[in-house]
Amino acid sequence: GARWYTGTASGADFIARYDGIQPLPDNAPVGLPAWLNWAHFFNMFLMAMIVKTGIDVRREKRPAAYWQPKNGGKKISVTQWLHQCLDVAWVLLGAVFFVLLFATGQWMRIVPTSWDVIPQAVSAGLQYLSLDWPEENGWVYYNALQELSYFITVFVASPLAIASGFRMSSMWPKAWKKVPVAWARAVHFPTMIYFLAFIAIHVFLVFTTGVRSNLNAMFAAREDATSWTGTVLFLVALAVTAAGWFAARTSVVAPLANATGKVSKR
Repeated sequence: GARWYTGTASGADFIARYDGIQPLPDNAPVGLPAWLNWAHFFNMFLMAMIVKTGIDVRREKRPAAYWQPKNGGKKISVTQWLHQCLDVAWVLLGAVFFVLLFATGQWMRIVPTSWDVIPQAVSAGLQYLSLDWPEENGWVYYNALQELSYFITVFVASPLAIASGFRMSSMWPKAWKKVPVAWARAVHFPTMIYFLAFIAIHVFLVFTTGVRSNLNAMFAAREDATSWTGTVLFLVALAVTAAGWFAARTSVVAPLANATGKVSKR
């Protein structure tokens, strides 16, 4: 349907008027700094671990071990303890990311500054669907659909994941009863599905729109389409994430949990 529409006179006129390129302020920064590369790696690692442990918590029927605070309190499974520790680490990473994002001007790359972003994003979507993909150069600018996707992920989905996860966690104060846990459950799992869909599309486009160039920008903070540095660093990051995924089991985690509380079989 998109291919047919872009082949019509009105469709061609629309694409000519809105090419899908992200409207950027004149003082927008160019390039990806090293801190953003590090944040990307830690986010990749923590997101993979959070999704893995979250699914484990959801499936867990008879936990192999439980964790309880040293001063007493509610017992939770060791798997849930790990999930919550990873959540806290992700929130701290997000706080640092937000500060640096606005301190360095990188926010301009993912926060719409013009209403033109809407028709530009529609145009980019039509171009993707028609298999005549829109122009983009991640080192300098994203296309408008990428910008909206990053904006929704950072400023909408992430806060929803944090708020709903906090409400479901053992850290939620019992006296705060105005926010129903049913709301959190109704929001938290679909938010994870959104993240998984975003990651799948993100990875697909990274590998199909110039893999070496994209990985150099994302992992090596350089604009280079020929170097293998970013690819090597990505593979290292992938290996670290796989090792963390493998280590996220009760036999490995229980000694760490015991250092912060009391671990028991029941």
